[in-house]
Amino acid sequence: MNVNDPYLSGEVLYGEDLPPAEIEQWFESEREGYCRLAHREGVAYRYSYHALNRRHAFDQLPANINFSRALGVGSAQGDEFVPIQERVAHITLLEPGNFSKSSQLMRPTVEYARPRPDGAFPLAPETFDLIVCFSTLHHIPKVSQAIAEIFRVLRPGGWALLREPIISMGDWRQPRFGLTKNERGIPHGLLRRFVIEAGFQIVYERACCFSLTSRLRVLAGGSAYNSRSVMAIDSVLCWVPFWPTAYHPANVLQKLRPTAAAFVLRRES
Repeated sequence: MNVNDPYLSGEVLYGEDLPPAEIEQWFESEREGYCRLAHREGVAYRYSYHALNRRHAFDQLPANINFSRALGVGSAQGDEFVPIQERVAHITLLEPGNFSKSSQLMRPTVEYARPRPDGAFPLAPETFDLIVCFSTLHHIPKVSQAIAEIFRVLRPGGWALLREPIISMGDWRQPRFGLTKNERGIPHGLLRRFVIEAGFQIVYERACCFSLTSRLRVLAGGSAYNSRSVMAIDSVLCWVPFWPTAYHPANVLQKLRPTAAAFVLRRES
Protein backbone atom coordinates (compact mmCIF):
# COMPACT_ATOMS: atom_id res chain seq x y z
CA MET A 1 0.00 0.00 0.00
CA ASN A 2 1.16 3.52 -0.79
CA VAL A 3 1.49 5.40 2.52
CA ASN A 4 0.86 8.65 0.63
CA ASP A 5 -2.61 7.42 -0.20
CA PRO A 6 -5.11 9.73 1.58
CA TYR A 7 -6.83 6.69 3.13
CA LEU A 8 -3.54 5.65 4.76
CA SER A 9 -2.42 9.10 5.81
CA GLY A 10 -5.36 9.39 8.20
CA GLU A 11 -6.83 12.35 6.32
CA VAL A 12 -9.75 10.40 4.85
CA LEU A 13 -11.57 7.36 6.23
CA TYR A 14 -12.05 4.55 3.76
CA GLY A 15 -15.76 3.74 3.45
CA GLU A 16 -17.15 7.19 4.27
CA ASP A 17 -17.57 8.05 0.58
CA LEU A 18 -18.88 4.74 -0.78
CA PRO A 19 -22.05 4.75 -2.94
CA PRO A 20 -25.19 2.95 -1.65
CA ALA A 21 -24.65 -0.25 -3.67
CA GLU A 22 -21.14 -0.74 -2.27
CA ILE A 23 -22.34 0.05 1.25
CA GLU A 24 -24.91 -2.75 0.99
CA GLN A 25 -22.20 -5.16 -0.22
CA TRP A 26 -20.03 -4.12 2.74
CA PHE A 27 -22.92 -4.69 5.15
CA GLU A 28 -23.57 -8.19 3.82
CA SER A 29 -19.89 -9.07 4.05
CA GLU A 30 -19.52 -7.85 7.64
CA ARG A 31 -22.88 -9.08 8.93
CA GLU A 32 -21.65 -12.50 10.01
CA GLY A 33 -17.93 -11.78 9.87
CA TYR A 34 -17.35 -11.28 13.59
CA CYS A 35 -19.70 -14.10 14.47
CA ARG A 36 -17.61 -16.49 12.35
CA LEU A 37 -14.40 -15.28 13.98
CA ALA A 38 -15.80 -15.49 17.50
CA HIS A 39 -16.97 -19.06 16.98
CA ARG A 40 -14.15 -20.50 14.89
CA GLU A 41 -14.11 -24.27 14.89
CA GLY A 42 -12.31 -25.57 17.95
CA VAL A 43 -12.13 -22.14 19.62
CA ALA A 44 -14.33 -21.50 22.66
CA TYR A 45 -15.81 -18.00 22.74
CA ARG A 46 -14.81 -16.00 25.81
CA TYR A 47 -15.17 -12.28 26.32
CA SER A 48 -11.76 -10.93 27.28
CA TYR A 49 -11.99 -7.16 27.77
CA HIS A 50 -13.71 -6.53 31.11
CA ALA A 51 -10.74 -4.80 32.80
CA LEU A 52 -10.22 -2.59 29.75
CA ASN A 53 -13.90 -1.64 29.72
CA ARG A 54 -13.91 -0.89 33.43
CA ARG A 55 -10.85 1.36 33.33
CA HIS A 56 -11.75 3.43 30.28
CA ALA A 57 -15.55 3.31 30.33
CA PHE A 58 -17.61 2.04 33.26
CA ASP A 59 -15.33 3.44 36.00
CA GLN A 60 -15.69 6.87 34.41
CA LEU A 61 -19.48 6.94 34.85
CA PRO A 62 -21.03 8.55 37.92
CA ALA A 63 -21.26 5.82 40.56
CA ASN A 64 -24.64 6.92 41.90
CA ILE A 65 -26.81 6.54 38.79
CA ASN A 66 -28.66 3.58 37.28
CA PHE A 67 -29.90 3.21 33.70
CA SER A 68 -33.42 2.30 32.67
CA ARG A 69 -32.61 1.50 29.03
CA ALA A 70 -29.18 0.68 27.59
CA LEU A 71 -28.14 0.03 24.00
CA GLY A 72 -25.21 -2.11 22.92
CA VAL A 73 -24.11 -1.29 19.35
CA GLY A 74 -22.58 -4.42 17.84
CA SER A 75 -22.49 -6.03 21.28
CA ALA A 76 -22.84 -9.66 20.11
CA GLN A 77 -24.03 -11.63 23.18
CA GLY A 78 -23.96 -8.57 25.44
CA ASP A 79 -21.05 -9.78 27.59
CA GLU A 80 -19.61 -6.29 27.88
CA PHE A 81 -22.59 -5.29 30.05
CA VAL A 82 -21.83 -7.93 32.70
CA PRO A 83 -19.80 -5.60 34.98
CA ILE A 84 -22.69 -3.11 35.27
CA GLN A 85 -25.72 -5.34 34.79
CA GLU A 86 -26.98 -4.57 38.30
CA ARG A 87 -27.30 -0.93 37.26
CA VAL A 88 -29.28 -1.56 34.04
CA ALA A 89 -32.96 -2.50 33.83
CA HIS A 90 -33.27 -3.25 30.10
CA ILE A 91 -30.71 -3.84 27.34
CA THR A 92 -31.21 -3.69 23.57
CA LEU A 93 -28.45 -5.30 21.49
CA LEU A 94 -28.16 -3.79 18.01
CA GLU A 95 -26.47 -6.66 16.23
CA PRO A 96 -26.53 -7.90 12.61
CA GLY A 97 -25.07 -11.31 13.46
CA ASN A 98 -26.88 -14.32 14.87
CA PHE A 99 -25.89 -14.31 18.54
CA SER A 100 -27.78 -15.52 21.58
CA LYS A 101 -27.83 -13.62 24.87
CA SER A 102 -24.87 -14.14 27.19
CA SER A 103 -25.56 -16.64 29.95
CA GLN A 104 -23.82 -14.21 32.34
CA LEU A 105 -26.51 -11.54 31.90
CA MET A 106 -28.84 -12.51 34.73
CA ARG A 107 -30.66 -9.38 35.88
CA PRO A 108 -31.53 -7.15 32.88
CA THR A 109 -34.12 -8.02 30.29
CA VAL A 110 -32.48 -8.27 26.85
CA GLU A 111 -33.85 -7.88 23.33
CA TYR A 112 -32.24 -7.77 19.88
CA ALA A 113 -32.62 -5.30 17.02
CA ARG A 114 -30.97 -5.42 13.60
CA PRO A 115 -29.29 -2.41 11.98
CA ARG A 116 -30.28 -1.47 8.45
CA PRO A 117 -27.84 -1.85 5.54
CA ASP A 118 -27.84 1.92 4.99
CA GLY A 119 -26.49 2.46 8.51
CA ALA A 120 -29.69 3.75 10.12
CA PHE A 121 -30.71 2.40 13.53
CA PRO A 122 -34.31 1.06 13.60
CA LEU A 123 -34.82 2.78 16.96
CA ALA A 124 -36.83 5.75 18.17
CA PRO A 125 -35.09 9.04 19.01
CA GLU A 126 -34.03 9.74 22.60
CA THR A 127 -34.74 6.18 23.80
CA PHE A 128 -31.63 5.20 25.79
CA ASP A 129 -29.80 6.71 28.74
CA LEU A 130 -26.66 4.59 28.20
CA ILE A 131 -25.11 3.46 24.91
CA VAL A 132 -22.08 1.18 24.70
CA CYS A 133 -20.13 0.81 21.44
CA PHE A 134 -16.83 -1.03 21.82
CA SER A 135 -14.80 -1.87 18.68
CA THR A 136 -17.82 -1.84 16.40
CA LEU A 137 -17.62 1.37 14.36
CA HIS A 138 -14.52 0.26 12.47
CA HIS A 139 -16.65 -2.48 10.87
CA ILE A 140 -19.06 0.15 9.49
CA PRO A 141 -18.49 2.08 6.24
CA LYS A 142 -20.00 5.44 7.27
CA VAL A 143 -18.70 5.93 10.78
CA SER A 144 -19.82 9.55 11.00
CA GLN A 145 -23.41 8.49 10.29
CA ALA A 146 -23.28 5.75 12.94
CA ILE A 147 -22.04 8.21 15.55
CA ALA A 148 -24.82 10.63 14.56
CA GLU A 149 -27.31 7.78 15.03
CA ILE A 150 -25.91 7.06 18.49
CA PHE A 151 -26.49 10.72 19.37
CA ARG A 152 -30.02 10.63 17.92
CA VAL A 153 -31.22 7.66 19.99
CA LEU A 154 -29.53 8.84 23.22
CA ARG A 155 -31.65 10.77 25.68
CA PRO A 156 -30.56 14.29 26.69
CA GLY A 157 -28.34 13.85 29.72
CA GLY A 158 -27.46 10.31 28.63
CA TRP A 159 -24.01 8.70 28.34
CA ALA A 160 -22.25 7.02 25.40
CA LEU A 161 -19.10 4.89 25.76
CA LEU A 162 -16.92 4.37 22.67
CA ARG A 163 -13.66 2.55 22.05
CA GLU A 164 -12.18 2.00 18.60
CA PRO A 165 -8.86 1.04 16.99
CA ILE A 166 -7.08 4.12 15.62
CA ILE A 167 -4.51 2.35 13.41
CA SER A 168 -4.99 1.06 9.87
CA MET A 169 -5.00 -2.63 10.92
CA GLY A 170 -3.03 -3.49 7.78
CA ASP A 171 -4.06 -3.70 4.13
CA TRP A 172 -7.84 -4.19 4.20
CA ARG A 173 -7.79 -5.06 0.48
CA GLN A 174 -6.14 -8.38 1.35
CA PRO A 175 -7.28 -11.22 3.67
CA ARG A 176 -5.91 -10.73 7.20
CA PHE A 177 -5.82 -13.41 9.87
CA GLY A 178 -8.28 -12.81 12.70
CA LEU A 179 -9.98 -9.87 10.98
CA THR A 180 -13.10 -9.51 8.88
CA LYS A 181 -12.90 -8.41 5.26
CA ASN A 182 -13.53 -4.67 5.57
CA GLU A 183 -12.64 -3.63 9.11
CA ARG A 184 -10.08 -0.87 9.42
CA GLY A 185 -9.17 1.47 12.23
CA ILE A 186 -10.46 5.03 12.48
CA PRO A 187 -7.79 7.77 12.61
CA HIS A 188 -7.92 9.36 16.04
CA GLY A 189 -8.37 12.89 14.70
CA LEU A 190 -11.28 11.86 12.49
CA LEU A 191 -12.95 9.88 15.27
CA ARG A 192 -12.74 12.89 17.56
CA ARG A 193 -14.12 15.17 14.83
CA PHE A 194 -17.08 12.86 14.14
CA VAL A 195 -17.93 12.81 17.85
CA ILE A 196 -17.87 16.59 18.15
CA GLU A 197 -19.79 17.15 14.92
CA ALA A 198 -22.52 14.80 16.15
CA GLY A 199 -23.06 17.09 19.13
CA PHE A 200 -21.42 15.16 21.97
CA GLN A 201 -19.61 16.60 24.95
CA ILE A 202 -16.35 14.72 25.55
CA VAL A 203 -16.11 13.90 29.26
CA TYR A 204 -13.14 11.51 29.03
CA GLU A 205 -10.71 10.64 26.23
CA ARG A 206 -7.70 8.34 26.47
CA ALA A 207 -5.38 6.40 24.19
CA CYS A 208 -5.23 2.72 25.16
CA CYS A 209 -4.20 -0.77 24.05
CA PHE A 210 -0.46 -0.31 23.52
CA SER A 211 0.86 -2.49 20.72
CA LEU A 212 2.84 -4.76 23.09
CA THR A 213 0.25 -5.02 25.87
CA SER A 214 -1.24 -8.30 24.66
CA ARG A 215 2.16 -9.92 25.29
CA LEU A 216 1.70 -9.25 29.00
CA ARG A 217 -1.01 -11.90 29.15
CA VAL A 218 1.42 -14.15 30.99
CA LEU A 219 1.16 -11.70 33.92
CA ALA A 220 -2.62 -11.90 33.75
CA GLY A 221 -2.98 -15.66 33.63
CA GLY A 222 -4.80 -15.43 30.29
CA SER A 223 -6.08 -12.24 28.72
CA ALA A 224 -4.13 -9.04 29.31
CA TYR A 225 -7.30 -7.00 28.86
CA ASN A 226 -9.07 -8.85 31.67
CA SER A 227 -6.36 -7.85 34.17
CA ARG A 228 -6.65 -4.62 36.17
CA SER A 229 -2.89 -4.58 36.86
CA VAL A 230 -1.99 -5.01 33.19
CA MET A 231 -4.45 -2.27 32.26
CA ALA A 232 -2.70 0.04 34.75
CA ILE A 233 0.61 -0.69 32.99
CA ASP A 234 -1.04 -0.16 29.62
CA SER A 235 -2.34 3.24 30.70
CA VAL A 236 1.15 4.36 31.70
CA LEU A 237 2.61 3.17 28.39
CA CYS A 238 -0.09 4.93 26.38
CA TRP A 239 0.34 8.14 28.39
CA VAL A 240 3.95 8.57 27.18
CA PRO A 241 3.75 11.45 24.65
CA PHE A 242 6.52 10.56 22.17
CA TRP A 243 5.18 7.36 20.54
CA PRO A 244 4.69 7.47 16.75
CA THR A 245 1.22 8.53 15.63
CA ALA A 246 1.18 7.41 11.99
CA TYR A 247 -2.14 5.81 11.03
CA HIS A 248 -0.41 3.29 8.76
CA PRO A 249 3.16 2.42 9.88
CA ALA A 250 5.99 2.73 7.38
CA ASN A 251 8.43 0.71 9.51
CA VAL A 252 8.61 -1.52 12.58
CA LEU A 253 9.37 1.33 15.00
CA GLN A 254 6.17 3.12 13.99
CA LYS A 255 4.22 0.11 15.22
CA LEU A 256 5.18 0.94 18.82
CA ARG A 257 2.21 3.06 19.88
CA PRO A 258 -1.28 3.02 21.37
CA THR A 259 -3.61 1.25 18.98
CA ALA A 260 -7.01 2.43 20.25
CA ALA A 261 -8.82 5.38 21.79
CA ALA A 262 -11.62 5.40 24.38
CA PHE A 263 -14.24 8.11 24.83
CA VAL A 264 -16.86 8.76 27.49
CA LEU A 265 -19.44 11.08 25.93
CA ARG A 266 -22.51 12.90 27.14
CA ARG A 267 -25.47 14.39 25.35
CA GLU A 268 -26.14 17.60 27.21
CA SER A 269 -29.57 18.07 28.74
